[in-house]
Amino acid sequence: MAGVEEVYRAEYGRAVAVLTRVTGDLDIAEDAVQEAFAAAAALWPSHGTPPSPAGWIITTARNRAIDRLRRETRGRDKHAEAAQVAASAHSEEGAVDDDRLRLIFTCCHPALAPAARVALTLRLLGGLTTAEIARAFLVAEPTMAQRIVRAKNKIRDARIPYRLPGDADLPARLGGVLAVVYLIFNEGYAASSGGLIRTGLCAEAIRLGRLLAGLMPDEAEVLGLLALMLLVEARRPARVLPDGTLVPLDEQDRSLWDRDLIAEGRSLLRASPGRYQVQAAINAVHSSPGGTDWARVLALYDLLLRVAPSPVVALNRAVAVAETDGPAAALDLLDGLDLANYHVFHAVRADLLRRLGRDFDAVAAYDAAIALAGNDAERAFLTDRRRTLSR
Repeated sequence: MAGVEEVYRAEYGRAVAVLTRVTGDLDIAEDAVQEAFAAAAALWPSHGTPPSPAGWIITTARNRAIDRLRRETRGRDKHAEAAQVAASAHSEEGAVDDDRLRLIFTCCHPALAPAARVALTLRLLGGLTTAEIARAFLVAEPTMAQRIVRAKNKIRDARIPYRLPGDADLPARLGGVLAVVYLIFNEGYAASSGGLIRTGLCAEAIRLGRLLAGLMPDEAEVLGLLALMLLVEARRPARVLPDGTLVPLDEQDRSLWDRDLIAEGRSLLRASPGRYQVQAAINAVHSSPGGTDWARVLALYDLLLRVAPSPVVALNRAVAVAETDGPAAALDLLDGLDLANYHVFHAVRADLLRRLGRDFDAVAAYDAAIALAGNDAERAFLTDRRRTLSR
């Protein structure tokens, strides 16, 4: 049974992608693949795992899809569909990489709402159940199920094509795909509510990043996103104490960092000004065993602010300015940022005020950060810092 589970995690997205190509229908493809895995769970423990598990699943799913189309036939059109599926000569072999890329770009089509893109990507490519996705994002399972159904209906009703974008559209569409994977990782690494880290989402985002890097090895931004996630993930063992206490970067035990992940992340860095490559480069500097070179971090944030300007990037740049030019210079930079509803903005401001000895103002800023903080670990950390000032 464990073998089936391993194949499911590794091959579910590939099988759905292939069946979507040969049937042209997401629902039929997914149902057929699920039936194939159910058959594998019943047969493999007693008959043994086949030499090509992925091929077995795809062939079985294709046969199930043919049977369904024949059962539902209402005339020659459905018979023709079934014949077309049966005649597909490369369901097991062929352009599987293209199939998965088509599915990724379909799931992340700009016509779909961002939340729907995330849900579909995790469902169809990651093979996560609706219940697992709902738990990860702390929504009710029926709500998540409706979100997935609506997304599939949108693809069908709007006739969103199951194909790769053209060369002219690829950069913009690829950015949307990478943004979805990054959103999944961010929600796992700093959950919007509940506990601080959801390791399953982090692992799934990295797995999707590896998949994209394997399918598009010449795209610097794809490599940059994977590098960024690996470098951030490498520090996770030191980020939280066994009792759940959050540990800021400058207080972490660097000996606990995963050096293999850091090395892999560094190997993916390219001399590219893309937003993910620059963010990965910043995290590579943070991941140095000898400490952070803040002047280098500031220079990279200057570049990032030109490449992908946003108030959050400006806020992070101000943190680097505090380390190079002092908290007063950094505090001046915060005045023009429209981030009143972002708890990190108030947390940074509170820390700068604390370092300047303006404890009364710092307490007020900590109160604002605590009120907006979503997850328990960050709220506890901020509360402890505020309590220290109060004493």
